[in-house]
Amino acid sequence: MKHSPVRTLVAGLIVGLLTVLSPAFAKDKPTLHIFTWADYVKPELVAAFEKAHDCTVVIDTYDSNEAMYAKLKAGATGYDLLFPSSYMVKVMYDQGMLQELDHAKLPNLVHVDPDYLKKALDAKMGHSVPYMLTNTGIGYLKSKVKDFQPTWAMFDRADLAGRVTMLNDMREAFGAALKSLGYSINTTDPKQLEAARDVLIRWKKNLAKFENEQYKTGLASGEFLMVQGYSGDIQQAMEDNKDIGFVVPKEGTSISCDDMVIPKTATNVDLATAFINDMLDPKVSAENIDFIGYIAPNKDAYPLISEDLRNDPNIFLPPALSAKCEIIGDIGESLKLYTKLWDEVKAAK
Repeated sequence: MKHSPVRTLVAGLIVGLLTVLSPAFAKDKPTLHIFTWADYVKPELVAAFEKAHDCTVVIDTYDSNEAMYAKLKAGATGYDLLFPSSYMVKVMYDQGMLQELDHAKLPNLVHVDPDYLKKALDAKMGHSVPYMLTNTGIGYLKSKVKDFQPTWAMFDRADLAGRVTMLNDMREAFGAALKSLGYSINTTDPKQLEAARDVLIRWKKNLAKFENEQYKTGLASGEFLMVQGYSGDIQQAMEDNKDIGFVVPKEGTSISCDDMVIPKTATNVDLATAFINDMLDPKVSAENIDFIGYIAPNKDAYPLISEDLRNDPNIFLPPALSAKCEIIGDIGESLKLYTKLWDEVKAAK
């Protein structure tokens, strides 16, 4: 229900005056500053944490790991908790940007899926804790995209030109092109990367844009007919439009894990640690999973999540398809080559 602007203004002035005059209102609460992806924690869980810890949580968002990293390297401080993907966590840890975690204050670590930890870059969770796993795939309108096939080659479809998007994420976009060619998403072979660049430039002719945030609402509204997107985002869009389908292409895809980490510059380490521990509680984790549509590698949360998610083969991938998928890894010095080729893709007409 909308409120009268005048009434809202008066109410705001009264609250502001009381805050100045009353010690009860003037009490300073500790603030937890989080830097993460958009729509990545259920709001009710944040509110419950604020109440339980008598604190305020402030969330800023980014749309790519590289944007987050660049902001921090440029000198941004004040963040207590970050949610980068594992490959970026390794980069940041190697550069001394992250704190070690106090396991004595993280009793809920026992719930983390040991099968995932066998693949994790920080298997001992010394400086990072896995938050959510996501597959990247193709979302599309079933009634509008005729003769759909579960392949990355769909981005060659000229009949969809102007109504298609791909992620504005260097590793995800290159990952799709590399998989379409039968290569690893973590290749450092210059010739393979140049071939993937050429594929992306060819696909770009059919794209409306590279985009990371509005694609899910654009797909739900029918503005876009097909998108490269994260499984959780597409799951959310499906709630608004039952005509949306989602597949993981037969060539395989990227599997990315976003981790919870505490930067060296954090000022509220205890509160950040408490938030990590809270997110690992199986009931909290299951509620969060059902809200955002991604899977947390939390073995004790799996039985608590909705049956629809548990039985979705695009979330829990069949073994044959899963074998073709890879976790995005650190590519070391080859990052410079990736960046150069990505700039060429962006500049191409």
